[in-house]
Amino acid sequence: MRGRTRRRDRSEPVIDGLLLVCVLGLLGLGFVMVASASLPIGTRDYADPFFFVVRHGIALGLALICGLVCFAIPVQVWERSGIWLLLLSCGLLVLVLVPGIGRTVNGATRWIPLGPLNLQPSELIKFVAVIYLSGYLVRRQHEVTTSVVGFIRPMVLIGIAASLIMVQPDFGTTVVILATVMALLLLGGAALWPFALLFITIGAGLALLIWIEPYRLVRVTSFIDPFKDPFNTGYQLSHALIAMGRGEWFGVGLGNGIQKQFYLPEAHTDFLLAVIGEELGMFGVIGVIFTFALIAWRAFDIGARAQAMGDGFSAYAAHGFGLLLGMQAFISAGVNTGMLPTKGLPLPFISYGSNALIVSVMVAAVLLRIDFELRRKDSRPLPEAGVARSLGTPRGIRWRRA
Repeated sequence: MRGRTRRRDRSEPVIDGLLLVCVLGLLGLGFVMVASASLPIGTRDYADPFFFVVRHGIALGLALICGLVCFAIPVQVWERSGIWLLLLSCGLLVLVLVPGIGRTVNGATRWIPLGPLNLQPSELIKFVAVIYLSGYLVRRQHEVTTSVVGFIRPMVLIGIAASLIMVQPDFGTTVVILATVMALLLLGGAALWPFALLFITIGAGLALLIWIEPYRLVRVTSFIDPFKDPFNTGYQLSHALIAMGRGEWFGVGLGNGIQKQFYLPEAHTDFLLAVIGEELGMFGVIGVIFTFALIAWRAFDIGARAQAMGDGFSAYAAHGFGLLLGMQAFISAGVNTGMLPTKGLPLPFISYGSNALIVSVMVAAVLLRIDFELRRKDSRPLPEAGVARSLGTPRGIRWRRA
């Protein structure tokens, strides 16, 4: 029929509502649970029960502002800026290690003081690595799939960044970044044999790092039986499991948890899921895990739609961000439940920590921007039926009269 066009129904939302609701729900839950878990610590260490609550609220406000800025930036700008963002992030990682600039807490030098705030470049690398590699896979798709050089080239910069993060040291973040990058390379069509060789090399290197550093070896082995040494190496995990057990199915009630009362270390950061398990019960934990599963599903669905519409960068970025958030949530849940070795990794959107919170919201904002642009492209009018045909590539379709 002549003059027929395809238009988006006016009732159809302009962004992914389910993804937005899930993210806002986790942010709200995180604020409530950080308040519940941090009141005793704030009272003991700072004589102010709302010390961490106020700071988490400020971080949440900054995260929402950064999210709005990221949502306002077109996807093409992210694609063009990937290499520069990665170089800037690597420069910040070097700056952290400069004496007198980097801030050291509990033996780890990971922060750059910026007045009342502390910048943690290792968290930013998670976001930037996905942006950079997504653009690289689009530009060098043929090289990645046909030559080892195309496969190794991006790993040089990522390897440098990972090495700088390990010097801080931050083993958990390094694992997350490398795992996400390797998964993206596999999705990009990299040959299996160099991928397997890289996997073995990285695995051997990580195993060596675990072996030569006693505290890493203890973390890897103590989770197997934390109650064997509950007052030393298994202290954190044993109290996390006690908290989970006390909560049973429905929890002891919001604010009524006992383990956060100076028993469970890092209750408002790395082990906040254990506090949720104690106060909201197993149903609360299942709800959190299910919400992260929904977020990962929406990210993968956005990536699949981008791939079907020929937008390679958006497809890789959406899949990469879905993997990044899903992997962090999986590792954090595994640590809190004793399924994985203990490591300092915050739960996205929920745990206390301004840098991790801001980066998580930035990731969600870019996902929403990708979805927004895909919906806008899908709503554009098609040429007159029967008089046009496609002559272009997935990256830019041109039309002409038949």
